[in-house]
Amino acid sequence: MRHLFLFLVAFIGLSAVHAQNGYYSRLENDTLTIGNSLIERKFVWNKGNLITYSLTNKASGHCWLNKTKSPDFQVSKNITNISNPSYTAKEIDETAIHPACLETVVSFSLGALDIKRVFRIYKDSPAIACDTYLKGKAGAMPDDKSVDPADRKNIEFTEDMNAMQVTTVLDQLKPEGFHWQTKTVAFYDVSDWNNNLVFERKFIPYRKNAHKGNLLFAYNMENDNGFFFLKEAPCLNAQLAYNGYDFITEFGHFVVTGLGMSEKDIKEDEWRKAYGCVTGVYSGPELNQLVALRRYQKNIRKLLPGRDEMVMMNTWGDRSQDTKVNEKFCLLEVERAAQLGITHFQIDDGWQVGKSPNSAITKGSFQNIWNDTDYWKPDPQKYPNGLHPIVKRGKELGVEICLWFNPSVQHDYADWEKDAQAMISLYNEYGIRTFKIDGLAIPAKKSEINLRKLFDKVLEKTNNEVIFNLDATAGRRGGYHLLNEYGNIFLENRYTDWQNYYPYWTLRNLWQLSKYVPAEKLQIEFLNKWRNTNKYGNDIFAPANYSFEYLFATTMAGQPLAWFEGTGLPEEALTINKLIKSYKKIQHDFHTGTILPVGDEPSGRSWTGFQSVKDNHKGYFIFYRENTPDKSGAIKTWLPANVKVKCTPVLGNGKAITKITGHNGALEVELANVNDFVLYKYEVIK
Repeated sequence: MRHLFLFLVAFIGLSAVHAQNGYYSRLENDTLTIGNSLIERKFVWNKGNLITYSLTNKASGHCWLNKTKSPDFQVSKNITNISNPSYTAKEIDETAIHPACLETVVSFSLGALDIKRVFRIYKDSPAIACDTYLKGKAGAMPDDKSVDPADRKNIEFTEDMNAMQVTTVLDQLKPEGFHWQTKTVAFYDVSDWNNNLVFERKFIPYRKNAHKGNLLFAYNMENDNGFFFLKEAPCLNAQLAYNGYDFITEFGHFVVTGLGMSEKDIKEDEWRKAYGCVTGVYSGPELNQLVALRRYQKNIRKLLPGRDEMVMMNTWGDRSQDTKVNEKFCLLEVERAAQLGITHFQIDDGWQVGKSPNSAITKGSFQNIWNDTDYWKPDPQKYPNGLHPIVKRGKELGVEICLWFNPSVQHDYADWEKDAQAMISLYNEYGIRTFKIDGLAIPAKKSEINLRKLFDKVLEKTNNEVIFNLDATAGRRGGYHLLNEYGNIFLENRYTDWQNYYPYWTLRNLWQLSKYVPAEKLQIEFLNKWRNTNKYGNDIFAPANYSFEYLFATTMAGQPLAWFEGTGLPEEALTINKLIKSYKKIQHDFHTGTILPVGDEPSGRSWTGFQSVKDNHKGYFIFYRENTPDKSGAIKTWLPANVKVKCTPVLGNGKAITKITGHNGALEVELANVNDFVLYKYEVIK
């Protein structure tokens, strides 16, 4: 074990140091310092109720001094009645889920309320995360309701400026300077109802105002340096104890607010976790900002080729629901999956004894699931031999069998242990290690706590082999920034039956999200384009007007999801296996880069795509020519201007090119046909 250093500090006069593997934490007299080779944050100890002293970007050498003297974390007006301060620092070993990190725990009490702040730092990330836990008794928390600026009086005197909003504070920073270019990013999931998932807002901070979003980027025009806050919480429409905003800005003062819990959620004998907050630093162009964010995000969960990478097929997209699933059908589907080059075949709702509300055979229920102890066992009428024949045939063909699962949501997942054991049993008996988790609802803190217990139990008992596909299509769920350590995100249901699958719509959602969410953590679907062609009429953006290869190509930056019955495809569809097999050879290498959108936003008539930035000199491009008459496009990339780039085609129909980038790193790209694509491996050669 590498937990060599463990320190407890109960008073300021004692100092402790933990420095190992590129990161460090030390408490010396009245100063706590946490950092690595990229970032350092110093705090005034203040009996454990920390006040940031400085934030340093060690790559650029810039250091901000914090101008506010109030504690970083505030849960009440009482900020001085501090007792029981303590400090520990230890290295957390690498696991199959996360790399090693340094964890600093600072605890203290404010009256009867105990507070524990756990800082995490990774050796290769310019960011420090903080998870806050509360226990004990808390008085009424401040009323966080924001004040509409229209309801404030005009400013004539100095005291008129002090329109103080009393609020709970997760973190805050007040560096010097007034010239801040600021951007917040708000996200939406519930994709059955939303098809616009990312909203950016750019502004210059002025008087005190509230803003929504999970991300805030602040960039100082005077010194070419910036920092960001990432609030690790659900999307704004699903946060707990939410008062309508996430950040407060006032000139150069930036505050993160919204704990995700009220005073009623705090228990005397149980640590309960608030939403997390990450602080990161960057300098220079926007690319550096996004890479800094991504370097933190990639540490939340490892991307292992044999576990996390997949080209999955799930039959629910053809709307048969549970009417077809049985042993014979699944064996045929596995055969077809292998012919297509699919790696994972997932049996959706209907494999189990219990009947869900989505059953087309008989309307079931998710209420009182465990009144039937066989609910999560294979239906013996559909699968007389259990899942063994399907799993066996899958292994022979190189196709992993996966399942759909809907945890018992009632009473805040009170039956989480039974749900966990059901999945553990399926893992032990059949080797099932990929579960689509559907039907989640997190309306209360207890729900979130028990849901984490469920996932943690399954991972513990399966040696971290299991991965969860977390459905984001409906309900109050984790969104894009909570529960990420458990797997990937099943992004959306789209169906040709309802004429709501358009390839450029799905591509646009992936394109917009990929700027702020790792694309490789998103399952992105493509459908059977030969179904329901009559429902689209003469629509030029109908799926039938694209090649099957192009539909697959729109998913490659994410984790491709074949959202159809393989046995329902015409024979001509099988030619896609060449593309899929070639893609699998570079899938992981592509995904290990920082994947960002390039070109114009997909609109059905754009030149668009993605860039996987491996380092300053190499990476990948995927370029798409949508239905535009322009045979060439000057596509803005994340490369600098005036560099010579060699692009070697790997997939698709593009020719090898060597070009010099123009303004905004633009590359001139040609594709002979509309609705076509090319995937390049690129190298900067000059």
